Formats: sequence, C-alpha cells, structure tokens
Amino acid sequence: MKIAVVGATGQAGSRITAELLRRGHQVTAIVRNPEKLPAAANLTARKGDVFDQDGLTALLAGHDVAISAVHFTASDLHKLIAAAKASKVSRYIVVGGAGSLEVAPGVRLVTTPGFPDAYKAEATRGGDFLDLLRQEKELNWTFISPSALFVAGERTGQFRLGTDQLLADASGKSWISFEDYAVALADEIEKPAHERRRFTVGY
Repeated sequence: MKIAVVGATGQAGSRITAELLRRGHQVTAIVRNPEKLPAAANLTARKGDVFDQDGLTALLAGHDVAISAVHFTASDLHKLIAAAKASKVSRYIVVGGAGSLEVAPGVRLVTTPGFPDAYKAEATRGGDFLDLLRQEKELNWTFISPSALFVAGERTGQFRLGTDQLLADASGKSWISFEDYAVALADEIEKPAHERRRFTVGY
C-alpha cells in the first residue's frame, strides 16, 4: 500500500515507518526536516507543516492510508481531521495516548490522582482528539492507544489487544514498546479489525 506517515521521525513514527517498510509498503514520510531522514528503499521524504491544512491535504492525497504520529499539543486537531477528510484517504490512523483509556467504567486514566502533571495536557488533548473522531461521519478512522508506559524496547510480536480499558500485565505493569506498537498498527492496516473505533495494545 501507499502510506503517509505524518511525524515519521518521532519515537513512534520512526518505528512505524520502519515496520511498514519492512513489510514492503511504499511510505511517504511527512516531516519538518526531510534531510534528517535516512534514505531507504520505498521511502519518500516530504517537508510538511501540520498547521498548514491545505499543504497537508495535498501531501496526503493519493495515499491509501494516512497515519498521524504527532503530539496533540503541537498540532491543531481540527486541521488534522479536515486535511485527512479533504485528501480522500481511505483510512486515517492516529497514534493515540493512554490517558483516554478507562481504569474503571467512565473513569479515564488522565483523571486519576497519580497521573503525572507533566503529561496531563498532552493526554487531555488526546482524549479530545478521540472525542472529535467519534463524531466523524465521513472519515474512516482508527485511534490506537498504547499502554501507560510507551517506551523504546524490542520487536517481539507478542502482545495483547484491548478496546477502551487500560491493559496491564500480571504484575500490574501497563506498558508496550514502540516497536511492538508499530507491529500492531501495521497489522491493523493490513487486516482491518477496528474501523471507526479505538483499540489499545499492551503486554
């Protein structure tokens, strides 16, 4: 497939780009500084600005899938959605956050007492993005939330999927590597199972 990755040099975006290339997809990396992206087969680097709605629309047009891997507080959620819709991509995949996942019925992780203040603004905006997507009638979106700890690690291919509830392992730890998150995202693109809804991935 022809896939655009907005934010392809970030922690998640770089792993997603690598995973898609590994699987033979044609990837357009939309980044602020294309010259920082190492050359690779099937990879095209394009300079883009997430606040330039028309420019982003033009960059996304012609792709089968668009992936948003940018920070919520460093972008305009409405412009991202508008650009995805105007570009006519078949699917729009969002690298979501864990803050909007539920730890109890109706209770989002970001609202719990122990949630770190440093991540609260980003997590809250992520929840706002999910709420906006859920109101969408046209866009075929999928919002993929990582677990609470989203960290550099290994590509094991061994993980669990959930829906709106935070996942944790047997010891109570909620985590996923960027590498395995990328595997789950690529799997969803190749075998759609969560169109127009959110899912989560964790160990």
